[in-house]
Amino acid sequence: MAGTTTNISIRMDSELKAQADELFNELGMNLTTAFNIFVRQSLREGGIPFEIKADRPNKETIAAILEAERNAKDPSVKGYTDLDELFADLKK
Repeated sequence: MAGTTTNISIRMDSELKAQADELFNELGMNLTTAFNIFVRQSLREGGIPFEIKADRPNKETIAAILEAERNAKDPSVKGYTDLDELFADLKK
């Protein structure tokens, strides 16, 4: 794949670039080499070579977590250690 090269311009936050430069220098490469590795791996895999996702829960999930935490601390909310007891109460 050797041949002519071309320049590209990428805009990124200056602090992010500084952190990336530091990391890639520790790995024995520069940002250009790291970007080339990323592009080559993307082409091999036919897509982004890692999972992209939001790890943050949505509003509904956050509300459910907060409700569960409140219930866990509320002495008036019955807790269960036995599934049979739970199911018996659910049938009532």
